[in-house]
Amino acid sequence: MPPAGPDERPSAERPTTHLDTRYSSALHPRPGAENATATEWDEARRQLEAAEIFWVSTVRPDGRLHVTPVIAAWHDGALYFSTGPEEQKARNLAHDAHCALTTGGNSLTEGLDLVVEGTARQVADPELLEEVITAYEAKYGPHITSPEGTFHGIGDAFRRGDAVVFAVAPATAYGFGRNDGMYTHTRWAF
Repeated sequence: MPPAGPDERPSAERPTTHLDTRYSSALHPRPGAENATATEWDEARRQLEAAEIFWVSTVRPDGRLHVTPVIAAWHDGALYFSTGPEEQKARNLAHDAHCALTTGGNSLTEGLDLVVEGTARQVADPELLEEVITAYEAKYGPHITSPEGTFHGIGDAFRRGDAVVFAVAPATAYGFGRNDGMYTHTRWAF
């Protein structure tokens, strides 16, 4: 995708896309490597929408990293996740709102790993919280809506403030693709 023109600002719907050949198979030629292409943002976004588990990375006040799994939903150009107001990640984000959410697989030869970097913004608007609850329920279904679900009641926890909800609109995102030995490294700028 060519860089955005003067009237076309990058957005969560249309970021600039770049294949970094330094870290793609195009650097280490093998049969078919010359055909390595950047992953389209639409495909990355589809995978962000479908991924069930993300790893959120935050920075403690003393500079040490904190990484933990979370569930998250993509809605209106941002990833939304939650945590307890006294949990380490909430305390870290109060100190430094920069974070990264990561998802992907564990295969060496297939899949697409994704990293979304951005600034976490706490969601307080009741109307937006309802939209996020709807997005969570649509994505996670019985895990949230069934009384037997692991996260049953999370919507009420959002409403009461027992769980703090954060939105992370991507500033930069990376895709690390693997297709039977063909590796790609895509960068999206927003």
